[in-house]
Amino acid sequence: MGMLDGKVAIVTGAGHGIGRGHALELAKHGAKVVVNDLGGSVTGEGTGRDADLTVDIIKGRGGEAVANYEDVADFDGAGRMIAQAIEAFGSMDVLVNNAGIVRDGAIWNMSEGDFDAVLRVHVKGTWAPCHHAAKHWREKSKSGEAFTGRVINTTSGAGLVGNFGQTNYATAKAGIAGLTQTLSLELYKLGVTVNCVGPAAATRITGTMPGAPTVIEADDVPDGEWNRMDPSVSSPLVAWLASDESQHVTGQVIRAVAEDIILMTGWTNGASLSNGGKRWDATKLGTQLATDIFHTRAPGLRY
Repeated sequence: MGMLDGKVAIVTGAGHGIGRGHALELAKHGAKVVVNDLGGSVTGEGTGRDADLTVDIIKGRGGEAVANYEDVADFDGAGRMIAQAIEAFGSMDVLVNNAGIVRDGAIWNMSEGDFDAVLRVHVKGTWAPCHHAAKHWREKSKSGEAFTGRVINTTSGAGLVGNFGQTNYATAKAGIAGLTQTLSLELYKLGVTVNCVGPAAATRITGTMPGAPTVIEADDVPDGEWNRMDPSVSSPLVAWLASDESQHVTGQVIRAVAEDIILMTGWTNGASLSNGGKRWDATKLGTQLATDIFHTRAPGLRY
């Protein structure tokens, strides 16, 4: 018995790279997979049938999969994708939002169109499938059906700690982390968990960056061999989060970098100071912040 036997999963952006790695891993553990990919370039232009590549690999290994070519940021297209999973396999249990593009440039060089395009694919392209999946699960819950559901979103180091030249991409990926935490609150009473994974790998996206390692496809690394930049490095974590075993984990952001799995703690309360119920005085605030918040002055210099 596979840990995902009987599960139906959708993986977006699964024609190449990390998405393909996730689709192959989910299928390996018994899931039936809807492989979504618009088939565009790494910067978001064009369409194609890249999803067929992943479907062929899954079927060649004895699994079940169908291709989907919808634009995940098209609201109605995202709905058709959810409907296809239900029509093809009878249910929709796991949604892995992975699709993304890059259009890098320092802010003074970045066009409005490049900013909007990246936010559209990453943020709306995560929100729209989640919207339709949530409506499906809510209807199941209202009908009294017992079930579990999984949403696994994708962030990156750029969204968590920033990266020069990626104000669009980093903003989008930070937004996805916030979406994940909010959605986990909205869906948990339905039995649905929502988590976010931050993978690191040599993909078409990283291949656009100066000095990047050679792009690797998830099926290019022979079984049993270890490559720290294999796009499927984070896929075992995604498979576990997709399983019923992970029901107690929701609202988390987890990085998977080579052999390390890292729980991100996000924005937490740090050092604080109080003015005793009085309004702050801007002329004195600098010294108080330097002493008690940033610790750049000795306490004896407080006034």
